[in-house]
Amino acid sequence: METIIFSLLNGTIYGLLLFMLSSGLTLIFSMMGVLNFAHASFYMLGAYFAYTISESTSFWVALIFAPILVGLVGALVERYGLRKVHANGHVAELLFTFGLAYLIDEIVKIVYGRNAVGYDVPPALDFSLFELFGAQYPAYRIFILFVAIFMLAVLWYVLKRTRAGLIIQAALTHPHMVGHLGHDVPRIFMTVFGVGCALAGLAGVIGGNYLVTDPAMAVQMGPIVFVVVVVGGLGSLEGAFLAAMLLGLLQTFAVSVNATFADLFGWLGLSATSELGSITIAQLAPLLPFLMLVLILMVRPTGLMGDREI
Repeated sequence: METIIFSLLNGTIYGLLLFMLSSGLTLIFSMMGVLNFAHASFYMLGAYFAYTISESTSFWVALIFAPILVGLVGALVERYGLRKVHANGHVAELLFTFGLAYLIDEIVKIVYGRNAVGYDVPPALDFSLFELFGAQYPAYRIFILFVAIFMLAVLWYVLKRTRAGLIIQAALTHPHMVGHLGHDVPRIFMTVFGVGCALAGLAGVIGGNYLVTDPAMAVQMGPIVFVVVVVGGLGSLEGAFLAAMLLGLLQTFAVSVNATFADLFGWLGLSATSELGSITIAQLAPLLPFLMLVLILMVRPTGLMGDREI
C-alpha cells in the first residue's frame, strides 16, 4: 500500500509536469502546424532565468517573470526567425528549430558553464507537508501539483471561454477569414508561439529545482515531450494531458517495482541467473515511454485523441 500511494502521488506530479512542458508544444502545433524541436530548450531557459532572478530577488519573483522572459524570447524567435522560413515549408521550420536548440544549448554552456547550478527549492516550501507510512512528503511537490492544475484551468478557460480563445481557434482553421475581419493573423501566431514557449518556461521554473538545472536538461526532457505529444495526438491538449498522466504513472510505478523478468516469467522456464531473467522492471522504466510510442504508431497513428496522422 505504501508503494502504491507514493507511486500515485509522485506519478501524478511527474505527469502534470510533463503536461506543463508538452502543453506549449501542443498549443503551437495545433495553432500553427509547427513542430518545435527547440521546445525543451525554452524549458531549460525557464529554469536558468529563474535561477538568475532568484539569486538577486526571490523564487516568487522568478515564478512570475522568468516565464514572461521566455515567452518574449519565443515571440522574437517567431517574429524574426521562424516567420521568415515559414514560406519554405515544414522541413525548413524543423531545421530552423533544430538548429535553434543547439544554439540555445551552447549559449547556456557559455554563460552558466557545463555543470549544474545551485537552483534550490525556496526555503518557504522546503519542509515536509505530511508524514505517510513513516516517510516525509515534501511540500514543494504538492506546490507543483497546484501550479500545474491552475495552469491547466487557466489554459482551458482562455481557449474555450474567452473571445481571444475563439479568435485563436478561428485563426487555425480560417486564417484568411480572420484576417478579413480585421485581426492581425501573424501577430496572433506570434502570440501563440510566445505563450507556448512561456508555458515551457513555467515548467522549467518549477521543474528545474525539483529535478536538476544543467545544460543536459533539455536533451533529457525533449524526447519525452515529443512522446507525450505523439501518444496524446498531435494538436490535442486533452490528449496531451491524458498521455502525460499515463506516462508519468507508468514510469513511476515501473521504477518502484524490483521484480525481475525471472520473477514474472519463471513459469516459462526463464532463469534468474540468465541475462534476460536478471533484468528488473525498474531498469526498463526509461524505455517504457518509447515502447508506448511504437505501439501507438502501430495501432493508432493519430494518437489517443488526435485527428492527424504522424
